Amino acid sequence: MHRHPGLSRRAWTRLALTMALAPWMRATAAAGPAPVWRRDPFSLGVASGQPRPDSVVLWTRLAPEPLEPLGGVGAARVDVVCEVFGDAALRQRVWQATLTTDAERGFSVHAVPTGLRPGREYWYRFRSGEAVSPLGRTRTAPAESALVPRLRLALASCQHFEQGHYAAHREIAGEDLDLVLFVGDYIYESTNPRYRIREHRGGVPQSLDEYRLRHAQYKSDADLRAAHAAHPWILTWDDHEVVNDYAGDRDNRYTDPALFLRRRAAAYRAYFEHLPLRFGPDPLTGGLRIHDRYPWGRLADLWTLDCRQFRSPHACPDPVRGGGRVVMGCDELADASRSMLGAAQERWLAEGLAASTRTWKLVAQATQVSSTGVDTPVGRSTFTEAWDGYPVARQRLLQSISDTGRSDVVLLGGDVHMNVAARLRLRPNDPASPVVASEIVTTSISSRGLGDSALARIRESNPDIVHARSDERGYTRIDLSPEALEATFRATPHPAAPDAQLHTQARFRIAHGAPEVRPV
Repeated sequence: MHRHPGLSRRAWTRLALTMALAPWMRATAAAGPAPVWRRDPFSLGVASGQPRPDSVVLWTRLAPEPLEPLGGVGAARVDVVCEVFGDAALRQRVWQATLTTDAERGFSVHAVPTGLRPGREYWYRFRSGEAVSPLGRTRTAPAESALVPRLRLALASCQHFEQGHYAAHREIAGEDLDLVLFVGDYIYESTNPRYRIREHRGGVPQSLDEYRLRHAQYKSDADLRAAHAAHPWILTWDDHEVVNDYAGDRDNRYTDPALFLRRRAAAYRAYFEHLPLRFGPDPLTGGLRIHDRYPWGRLADLWTLDCRQFRSPHACPDPVRGGGRVVMGCDELADASRSMLGAAQERWLAEGLAASTRTWKLVAQATQVSSTGVDTPVGRSTFTEAWDGYPVARQRLLQSISDTGRSDVVLLGGDVHMNVAARLRLRPNDPASPVVASEIVTTSISSRGLGDSALARIRESNPDIVHARSDERGYTRIDLSPEALEATFRATPHPAAPDAQLHTQARFRIAHGAPEVRPV
């Protein structure tokens, strides 16, 4: 299939969006009699997300045979009851609704109870016929005007199923947290036999059914299900939810954009089917809405960014294999029209930062903002996949922070499979350029990291990096108070073993009003 000559690239993007949205935009007729389940239809567990002061998104997906097409559900449509309780003993039911799901939705269920009270815990479950789901616990956000003493979250990313076990999620499930912030690479489409600990089912996903299978296999992990059931999640995506190193409508094989956008639409749809997210178009950007803002009382504003859907293609690409690569002497890097976020999202964030009056501004995005270029005898090398590949866009982002005149912005990231604490300046690594923000990047849940020699060269060439280690897997615990942000890197050696116990690799503190990140 090739792009019709009468349709622009934007028109193809909108067509792909329409395909992805279609099942959610149509009304569904009432289901028939309650099903009789021979196996547990709630095998993929339950989840909650996107907490607001009066609502959350509650999720499950019916899948008695999770690795079969459509989860092995035989009916065309199924009714599911969602119940929300104000106590763990399930005596105080505060909300109930019957929802209908069908094959078009992959038998996923997204309930959005409203009228909940701000800043409190709730428990929820789903029922279908005689089957009852596991019990989930969630929490609403505080009232936007509330004086909040703390926000405690787990920052996580990059959970390659084949490359290790989810010991980090087991610890996250048992922690006292307000939420989990997941910043990308929830699934991986790719495989590498050299690092395989356990095996993906099926080949590289291309179709909706294949992406559904990949998500279902990831949800087969008990530790991941436990972390979802224990806390509300806020998520954004990176590249592996679709394919490695894609940028906008371009993949790393230079596939015809019409074909790639069909694949991207299938991947996006499967992503929303398997996660506790509101699903719909964004009139501001013309794409699917994953970027958002989450106020946490008067304590913090948290923005999640979309670093994939609207980004410009990589600079100075290899003519044979696209995506990110290491380059030197690439004039295209200086092109001011290139963007990681797209112009509309850049403006949205800059306006939000300028308008925010909360004590802290947390900006969650998929990768590393601080520079990782390496100085060589013939010049500096640049890896074009992260923000180094979009240096003018990075300067615009940091300038928008500097323009606020405040020192209360922290960038949170993932993707690079290492723990990083860094200073952020308008001119990276230039001591004459003032620090305008700090950065905390979490290592991967399971995906392998850089070798020691490569990381040593990066550290030597980038004095703004205060801490960097890529040899361990885990997550980062963020403790936020009006006085300070503390980041605790919880880690275990690679590869993460099923019974691994995590330890504290390092701790860093950022005092309010002073953007320098310092070891504790």
